[in-house]
Amino acid sequence: MSERAPLVVVTGGAGFIGSHTVDRLLEQGARVVVLDNFSTGKRANLAAAIGRGGVLEIVTCDVSTGIFAALAPITAQHGPVDRIIHLAAQVSVIASIASPVVDGQINYGSTLHVLEYARAMGVKKVAFASSAAVYGDVSTFPVTEDLHCQPVSPYGIHKYASELALDYYAAVHGVAATPLRFFNVYGPRQDPSSPYSGVISIFADRARAGRDLLVFGDGGQTRDFVYVGDVARAVVAAAMSDSTSRVALNVGTGREITVLELARIVVELCGGRSAIQHAAPRAGEIVRSVAAVERAHTALGFRAEVALVDGLRATLA
Repeated sequence: MSERAPLVVVTGGAGFIGSHTVDRLLEQGARVVVLDNFSTGKRANLAAAIGRGGVLEIVTCDVSTGIFAALAPITAQHGPVDRIIHLAAQVSVIASIASPVVDGQINYGSTLHVLEYARAMGVKKVAFASSAAVYGDVSTFPVTEDLHCQPVSPYGIHKYASELALDYYAAVHGVAATPLRFFNVYGPRQDPSSPYSGVISIFADRARAGRDLLVFGDGGQTRDFVYVGDVARAVVAAAMSDSTSRVALNVGTGREITVLELARIVVELCGGRSAIQHAAPRAGEIVRSVAAVERAHTALGFRAEVALVDGLRATLA
């Protein structure tokens, strides 16, 4: 592999989305450095990437305390970092409400450390994993990037604060950066045992075992579920783009499905052994969510390609 291949740092690269992003980067010939504290990430997620060869360094690092020391020996050996994909995060809205200070230290603090490194070391591009949580409760659909952001959780607040920090570093220090607002990401390697897992991984885990699926309320709430392989394509496209535009981009499919219909599809794909049970609605749950996706197509040429049923089959497999 040529030493001139771009050197890309992926924070949180051993996680669910991170490991798929690493796979994508290696397929494109990049040299990849993973920074992860392994609080939720797993080395097993990187097994395929390691087996594929190429230059892949895995460094145990808590990004929220800084990345200069972790990267110094890497860059001494391999040269400067070209691009950073910042995915490391505390991903639970519930945990952010319980511990907002910790959430701020991890989600906002780690972004500042990444941006300080990018500024000091002349990194060409930063791609940042933001979230649809920055929008808060909206009444206009599909959700466009121009809507006023009014996040309703510490998680959403710190993701939005991180976007503002990206904007500041771009305007004042010339750090090119793109925030990507993920909608409901699902797919292989999403841990169904975590209480913060997405509904698809929980449904799939229960349906495979023939256990009942629990739907809150009438199940009429909608979500825009986007396959992790599509998300990885969007992330890598943003990171490798030389565009200096500072606009945020939604990453979704532009299609919505009710949670009840999702449950029915999962049950059917697993052989129909599970029943669907209903529980009381959860307080504060967003009723509807679907992304406007034209801006990402214009900026990156990105459209989600994996149909929900195909993504569900891959997840179940």
